[in-house]
Amino acid sequence: MRPGRGLRVAMATPAIGRRRTASCLRTVVFLFLVTFVWLQLHVASLSGNRQAPGGDAPEGNDSTAAILSMVPQVLHKFLTPKPRNSSHAVGATNASDTAASGRAPFNISEIRRNIERYNDMQQVLNEELFGPVQNDSLIIVVQVHTRIIYLRHLIVSLAQARDIETVLLVFSHDYYDEEINELVQSVDFCKVMQIFYPYSIQTHPKEFPGESPGDCPRNIKKEQARDMLCNNALYPDLYGHYREAKFTQTKHHWWWKANRVFSQLEVTRNHTGMVLFLEEDHFVAEDFIHVLRLMERTCRTSCDRCNILSLGTYLKTYNYYGDSKKAEVAPWVSSKHNMGMAFNRSTWQDICHCAEFFCTYDDYNWDWSLQHISQGCLEHKLYAMVMKGPRVFHIGECGVHHKKANCESTAAISKVQQVLKYASKHLYPNYLTLTVTNTNKKQKLRKGNGGWGDLRDHQLCINMTRMGR
Repeated sequence: MRPGRGLRVAMATPAIGRRRTASCLRTVVFLFLVTFVWLQLHVASLSGNRQAPGGDAPEGNDSTAAILSMVPQVLHKFLTPKPRNSSHAVGATNASDTAASGRAPFNISEIRRNIERYNDMQQVLNEELFGPVQNDSLIIVVQVHTRIIYLRHLIVSLAQARDIETVLLVFSHDYYDEEINELVQSVDFCKVMQIFYPYSIQTHPKEFPGESPGDCPRNIKKEQARDMLCNNALYPDLYGHYREAKFTQTKHHWWWKANRVFSQLEVTRNHTGMVLFLEEDHFVAEDFIHVLRLMERTCRTSCDRCNILSLGTYLKTYNYYGDSKKAEVAPWVSSKHNMGMAFNRSTWQDICHCAEFFCTYDDYNWDWSLQHISQGCLEHKLYAMVMKGPRVFHIGECGVHHKKANCESTAAISKVQQVLKYASKHLYPNYLTLTVTNTNKKQKLRKGNGGWGDLRDHQLCINMTRMGR
């Protein structure tokens, strides 16, 4: 071999190695980019491009047609408003818009008479179909204001729940409206009762508990209020503001309905089972009754201190594959555990013993007030068992605390429909696994949010607990 040729081969070998290394790196980078792009397209197709069963609209579409395509045909009747003398907007969020329907509105005296009649009758609808309420029957109490579009979807979700025919469904109203009444009275899948909060703003528009002409303006200083001699001059809240009826009503209504259901209705006189509290803008999974009963059984065997069961959560994402059978045990926290919560008469009696704590705490939120009595009054604090895979969801876009440009949006409804569709194979667990969070951390007594400094609110609230059957 000639020396020159051997030298060229020896010098070329590192160069070839470098070219091979660079080629491998380019191949790896190319494969990574292809894989990344494929994953992005796949995720996008999962979230937005699947076709809804029985329809052409994408499931990610939150249009009325797409939402209806996810609802059994037989239940469309609950989503379709009956025709009125004048056109009534399909999907109108507030039933109070009925003034635009061409019907003469009820005057306040008529509304009060109707409310009194309903509350006196205590009529249970559909009892002849489903039998009387048993002492251990599940009672579901729905707090209703005026957002009828959400109420329609809540009713549809309830209609699809397994064992719904065994419950008593109580609608508690703070606004009297014939369209809402017709909707509620059309429920034919379980026993139904209506109760009406009798101290509403609607029935007391110019007097307490509504806005009285002699009340102090919210933002006036106490010295000015005393000079004006307005009604509640001596009782601003802890932030120096005077009451606003629209904010105080929700706490009053919640406290009244709980007292009404546990202590004043004949049908619940001997009831010992669970009472589940929902709101008009909630939505339930089809296995929520099954899960609630499973939680109740698990409490008896594995969590003596659990006295509140919570089916809802405010998390934005859910992992039903891993969490469908999991529940967390933790001290009850108002901002986390107030959605779809249930408790029995024993827990209610403990709460009632702290009525003054609840009714005099300067916070217009019922849930913060409940946490206040747990921390400062109850001998046995409120402990919650909370499902990690929620069975109750919040679908309301607007409410007391939240205002958006479009309060009629149905995007949240569509999202929940999709969540439940893909969670369906993980529903109906046959056991629960409990995780106990660290409970050694002492919680500080929190300063209230105000809005509840008026002594008239305190007294009205306390009197609700003193009423008998």
